[in-house]
Amino acid sequence: MLGIAFLLGGAGVLHAFAVMEKEDVFKKTPCPAFLMFDNAAYLADMSFELPCNCKPEKVSSVVWYFQKSMGSRQTKVLTDFDGTIFLDSGHIRVGSDMLKRFSIRMFSLIVFRAQVEDSGHYLCGTKQGDFFYGYDVDVQPTKGITVAFEDRSQHPQKDQKEEHFSMFTTFWDWTKCDRCGVRGEQRRIGLCYVKSAYLYPRYRTVTTDMVSCGSKSVPRRFQGTIRLRKPEVVIRSCLTPCVQRKGPEEGVVSISNLIAEVGQKPWLPQVPIQFHKQQLGSGLIIACPGARPEHAVAWDKDSTRLYRTRFLTGVNKSMRVFIDHGNHLHIRFTQLDDRGIYYCWREGQMVAGFRLSVGFRGERKRTLADPETRYAIKAILTSYVLITLVFISIHVGRCCFHVFRCTPM
Repeated sequence: MLGIAFLLGGAGVLHAFAVMEKEDVFKKTPCPAFLMFDNAAYLADMSFELPCNCKPEKVSSVVWYFQKSMGSRQTKVLTDFDGTIFLDSGHIRVGSDMLKRFSIRMFSLIVFRAQVEDSGHYLCGTKQGDFFYGYDVDVQPTKGITVAFEDRSQHPQKDQKEEHFSMFTTFWDWTKCDRCGVRGEQRRIGLCYVKSAYLYPRYRTVTTDMVSCGSKSVPRRFQGTIRLRKPEVVIRSCLTPCVQRKGPEEGVVSISNLIAEVGQKPWLPQVPIQFHKQQLGSGLIIACPGARPEHAVAWDKDSTRLYRTRFLTGVNKSMRVFIDHGNHLHIRFTQLDDRGIYYCWREGQMVAGFRLSVGFRGERKRTLADPETRYAIKAILTSYVLITLVFISIHVGRCCFHVFRCTPM
């Protein structure tokens, strides 16, 4: 008991030391007299952290505020009051409201799985409305993202120069090879940036006169043209050896061989396997455990490699099985031949498997929330519109033919 008390006391001292260190940082960083906004850009579905870089020494807890645009009357208050709420990012649903996707830890705001709608101004302050620090956050969309495959001699977008500004792509570092021991792939994410001498001066730029394309510091008269340029991703092949894992001890091998001689040795998977049964014709999305959009993630079906050169979303618009830019594996309208084990690689190591079985569904009442129902309604409406246009075109053509035929020369 004495030892446990000593350890708890030591943990309390370390926690207090961490808080004191943080407070010392605030003492050294005075708050600006005029509130400025730091520019920060991310890709959709990524998580980001915004530290409150300055605050008065007497303030013990902070409140974060979100405004879509400067001076907007619609302001979201982001606070857990004591900074003690912790969220598991694995339980965050895509598209859920930001009020369900944030956490405050040591005065820093963490937003999980950011969406394009989360772009705007973030201000660190108090519940009385005093502001200390601000951010201009730009979450760029993955929809319509430009993809280039180096193996096919494809190249990134060229810089674009206009009269009063220029646009270009700033690339992050290459990810690790997503597989080891076999041919893998690497990704390089690029975000859109703009350089201009006409940016609003209330924003801190990355370098001189340079901010991300979705920054609020860009004048509105430029945004129509800038909005046409999308972020991009470059993909290339790679090959890296696997890290040698420590093998079983000699005694374990002997026992295993003895069991194999007595009876048939059971099959042992290389990674943990999760079993899932899916109804025929329904949709399925599989996420790799512990993976984030910026990680190097790969998927295999049994012994078949699902390379992004064939299975990345947007490569072929009629794909039924594809991988999105958030590293999720999508299966639309599940079929019987989709049965098998889907292996997931993360940062070059195989980490999990999903054994998928497909069965026939029983009778159930359809609802408008079903993807199949929405697809059927969309197909029927599209067919109806096309048939109506053909019908009208035929009758207009016949009328025109009759009018020109009956007109006297």
